[in-house]
Amino acid sequence: MPDATTRSGGTATASPRAAATELTVPAPPPAPAGFAVRCTRVLLSPWSRLSLLVVLLAAAASSVLLFEPHKLLAHGWPPQVAGPAAVVLFAVAYGLVTVAFVPRPLLNLAAGALFGSEWGIGAALAGTVLGAGIAFGLGRLLGQEALRPLLRGRWLKAADGQFSEHGFRSMLAVRLFPGVPFWAANYCAAVSRMGYVPFLLATALGSIPNTAAYVVAGARASAPTSPAFLIALACIAVPALAGVVVAWRKRHHLRLK
Repeated sequence: MPDATTRSGGTATASPRAAATELTVPAPPPAPAGFAVRCTRVLLSPWSRLSLLVVLLAAAASSVLLFEPHKLLAHGWPPQVAGPAAVVLFAVAYGLVTVAFVPRPLLNLAAGALFGSEWGIGAALAGTVLGAGIAFGLGRLLGQEALRPLLRGRWLKAADGQFSEHGFRSMLAVRLFPGVPFWAANYCAAVSRMGYVPFLLATALGSIPNTAAYVVAGARASAPTSPAFLIALACIAVPALAGVVVAWRKRHHLRLK
């Protein structure tokens, strides 16, 4: 070991710790983020996810236009699929195409025409909840973070406040009183801070009257003068009229927010 000269003229041996410190090589600075990391950050950014949502919805809408599910009303269900399997398949298809903006009244009428009142109501309600859940999940995962900063207008803030603060009650009213498109309500709720469980529960409960009315109308369309068909039409018209009245009365409340 090398000697060190002391103030008194003597020599002193350097300590092992000091020698080790002198021989330690400083660690290199951390390497900058690689290309893969930067690409991952870009792909997971809010606007990239929103773009992915738009692409998925556009692809789904294109598929609906290609396969034309409304032909079920004219040509019926494929004969090779029958029984409970047909009901389950219809419910799954119902949920998927509602995500792609297919109107629910058309699907509800088809459910009644294909399966009758009882099985048709079950298939339509299951498809309604499934489609709402898929749309809500896609909107929450891919769109909420990018769209929330854009909620600056008076009406947008008012709608967001209703869904965020009174989620179950607001969604129940939207489902009970038709007027807001099904897909629009789903994605608006997803952008808000509404919880997933209140959203699904309100959708399931609030969709029962309107769905049942359309399904019964579809099942009894061959007898348009029957009491069941006329009652179903009344159950469709009355909530729609009530929705218009409620919206008219609430317009001042929304303007003040």
